[in-house]
Amino acid sequence: MLSTADLQRTLTIREDFPILKRQIHGKPLVYLDSGASSQKPAAVLEAMDHYYRTSHANVNRGVYVLSEEATEAMEQARVKVARFIKARSARQVIFTRNATEAINLVAYSWGSANIREGATILLTEMEHHANLVPWQVLAARTGARLEFVPITEDGLLDQEEYTRLLEQTRPKLVAFTAMSNVLGTITPAKAMIAQAHAVGATVLLDGAQSVPHLPTAVPDLDCDFLAFSGHKMLGPTGIGVLYGRRELLEAMPPFLTGGDMIREVHLRSATWNDLPYKFEAGTPAIAESVGLGAAVDYLNALGMGFVQQHERELVSYALERLSAVEGLTIYGPSAAKRGGVVSFTLADVHPHDLAQILDSEGICVRAGNHCAQPLVEKLGLPATTRASFYVYTLPEEIDALAQALEKAKTIFAL
Repeated sequence: MLSTADLQRTLTIREDFPILKRQIHGKPLVYLDSGASSQKPAAVLEAMDHYYRTSHANVNRGVYVLSEEATEAMEQARVKVARFIKARSARQVIFTRNATEAINLVAYSWGSANIREGATILLTEMEHHANLVPWQVLAARTGARLEFVPITEDGLLDQEEYTRLLEQTRPKLVAFTAMSNVLGTITPAKAMIAQAHAVGATVLLDGAQSVPHLPTAVPDLDCDFLAFSGHKMLGPTGIGVLYGRRELLEAMPPFLTGGDMIREVHLRSATWNDLPYKFEAGTPAIAESVGLGAAVDYLNALGMGFVQQHERELVSYALERLSAVEGLTIYGPSAAKRGGVVSFTLADVHPHDLAQILDSEGICVRAGNHCAQPLVEKLGLPATTRASFYVYTLPEEIDALAQALEKAKTIFAL
């Protein structure tokens, strides 16, 4: 459980989120789907509104005040993001629409230039579709082969098999999640990256679930690429980030082409702009980058150590509280190896039906395969129900979930 001080701090934090004052079906909103998309504090909404009201113009093009202000606002956001993940240079931070686009950028740009027939791409069984399908397409296009690190019965990656696959297949690329969006499993990313580098592999880390919730320092992780999304870390939708090792980004061809990513264009030739603009074709998501910068400010003010500890205590309580619901099965590891995600099933009730019952109680959860269908199939399930937490989640909301599950049992005569 949260300490009295932490509980009071969470109550104060909740005041910053206007949407949490809503009622759903006449009941207080209980938002337990932050793993899909987090809610936004007023500071983020106000930063974007201020930009649109005072400084909106296209960036990197105009020699007038509004354009210069818009450009400066976007570049300040880039610097904030770089500092947030401890990148050595803001030029290593490329703005994309989301983590999915960031991974596709690497697959199409770096992948097309470096993956050849017979090469191995090593993934894991717990990947989100965004870190699976781009590599399937790349393998089909190039003749590369895919290999997968299996999961153990307790929802961890099989590290012995990972070591064996590295030594046996000598992969060109290793791509894996830092935290599972289904099981909440926090993978030993730093150690796995070091092992991959030891056999000459390039490593992409999917940080969509980890960067919003755990302190992240790319020099310490030593990953070659890191992808994450703004909307999962209190920022707006439509903005994501690709971090890359500078020498790799410099060597990579553009992903999209058009305006702003060029230095010169002639009728039959073109040359490319410097980093990061080489990968940011067309008018970027300016207001969204401003919102992401404000979200980073908000998280920095909280302290990522607090964010991590808050969720560790919440998930410990959730595992204890939900385990008391007879007929409920929870999937994934212990709280010590899990982020703020709990996936479960209730007897033979379909997760979609269960989610509808929970919605009638004002409780928002996710039901389905969570864009990780191979993982859910590995569990022998068609779907699960998932509750996921963030800085504004209260223990009493977990109580409300448990109580609603008990009510659902009576509805389904369990």
